[in-house]
Amino acid sequence: MTDFSWWTTSHTVMLGLLLGFAIAHSGLAALRPWGEGKMGARLYRVLFALVSIPFATVLIIYFFNHRYDGAMLWHLQGVPGVKPMVWVLSAISFLFLYPATFNLLEIAAIAKPEVHLFETGIIRITRHPQMVGQIIWCVAHTLWLGTTFTLVTSLGLIAHHLFAVWHGDRRLAAKYGEAFTAAKARTTILPFRALLDGRQTLVWGEFLRPAYAGVALFTLLLWWGHPWLMTVTARVPW
Repeated sequence: MTDFSWWTTSHTVMLGLLLGFAIAHSGLAALRPWGEGKMGARLYRVLFALVSIPFATVLIIYFFNHRYDGAMLWHLQGVPGVKPMVWVLSAISFLFLYPATFNLLEIAAIAKPEVHLFETGIIRITRHPQMVGQIIWCVAHTLWLGTTFTLVTSLGLIAHHLFAVWHGDRRLAAKYGEAFTAAKARTTILPFRALLDGRQTLVWGEFLRPAYAGVALFTLLLWWGHPWLMTVTARVPW
């Protein structure tokens, strides 16, 4: 391992793809006020989707096809209980990763896209649920696959989401000013910290939303279609 013979070309390509996605995704988010002023909120959301979705698709396919590249750091796939634990962690990660499903009409640009200052539901647990969900997903899949390629990918994804924490807070502060400062004081980045120190109280009724049923259905469909997905992406010659 010390001679870096495990570092394959795919490691470099993945880091390049992650960097490119981070620049495109976070860059377009930073340019949102300017872009919406030039072309309107709906058209800018369409542009954002036309850049982000294909880029993310390339990342996912490349990860699937190279997940076993490099050195094997550990092999736990035959250990009893590891597979269900990975699936449970993955399901939990999706509940954190997709709070944006609450605003599907805005995502599809049917309704005018807005920058929201939420302080309910999962935001009571953590102000940055997508970052938390990404870390959980990375831990689960790195544990399962155990390769240097997966570890490098996970570290890159986590680094991007940690940057997005700072970037997201900065954009909310610019838009909402003192209102965000007050919301920031009542919420935390670290999961459950605001609940434990009394700044927040869970309101379970806030979680009774169709979006969570959609995430649960998505997880079940992914579990059912996972072998098919691996077969299809393997046909892409990347």
